[in-house]
Amino acid sequence: MDNASFVFPAVKGIQANKEYFTAMVPLEIIPKIFQFADEELPPEIRAQRILNKSRIPEMRDYIINNPESYVFSSLTVSVDGAMLFEPINEVDPMIGHISISMSARFLINDGQHRRAAIAEAIKINPDLKHEHISVVFYHDKGLKSSQQMFSDLNRYAIRPTKSINILFNSREESSIIAKEVVKDVSVFTGLTEKEKTTVSNRSKALFTLSAISTATIELLKDVKLDMPEKTKLAIEFWNEVASIMPEWLAVMRQEKRSSEVRSGSICSLSITLVAIGHGGNKLLHTYPHDWKERIANLAKVDWKKDNPIWNDLVFVNGKVAANRSSQKALSTYIEKIMMEETGETNG
Repeated sequence: MDNASFVFPAVKGIQANKEYFTAMVPLEIIPKIFQFADEELPPEIRAQRILNKSRIPEMRDYIINNPESYVFSSLTVSVDGAMLFEPINEVDPMIGHISISMSARFLINDGQHRRAAIAEAIKINPDLKHEHISVVFYHDKGLKSSQQMFSDLNRYAIRPTKSINILFNSREESSIIAKEVVKDVSVFTGLTEKEKTTVSNRSKALFTLSAISTATIELLKDVKLDMPEKTKLAIEFWNEVASIMPEWLAVMRQEKRSSEVRSGSICSLSITLVAIGHGGNKLLHTYPHDWKERIANLAKVDWKKDNPIWNDLVFVNGKVAANRSSQKALSTYIEKIMMEETGETNG
């Protein structure tokens, strides 16, 4: 092994009868030694997917905005070159230092977007260079196993649902507000699916946390209040809406089964909640002092699925059209109703 080497504290392990090493690497080293150089290669001979540069700013800002609490999982790297592990002593033969030749070729099997985000974050906050990230090193002569390694690492990866992300997220304002809304709006409490983004046929739920969150984001768009006031306003709004939604109240009072309401009405669909949130936002900006009076207009709406007005507005060929154009069309329709003068009738 040549004298020019990278040396990192590391732990040795055995996996599939082969040695691998987990090392603590300073962040400033990450962009210097781990390059993403095969973007232009054809997919069949590339060892990883092409870097999606649009993801980098969000990940960079996550680090920059949360310097005391950001968390990144390990990078997984293949090494084509000399590696030498030296134990601290005979008592701890699995703990020591790993030396990797500077002439070795490195390829990131998992974590190329994290690497790029780290590089960008250090440019903004140079102090980050002294922090560390764990890197798992595998020896792979000729990088022949890298494609299979990438496939294996991603084979069983399942993204958490949007509802789960919201439920576990205590950092973003929208998630915090959504959880407070579910807790303090009686009709949502106990009737909200908090883990999945859809409600199963046998579920007692009417709503999903992800739908309530999206609808509340729409409601509070461009509302210039601090978070406690926004939360209070959102809770007040959804309680007002619930008070004139007889189907919601019937399920809450156990007068109807949620499955009965879901099968016969659009009143609890995600697309409907978002449309109501959109209309509510228009009310808040146009009638900041008497918006509650206008919410009563929702009582005029026939939410039954067999109402022909929903054809080509909510349903296409009998199925809910969950796309942007349908969402916009329904939101515009609901906004128009909510903005009517009290006493007008909906044609």
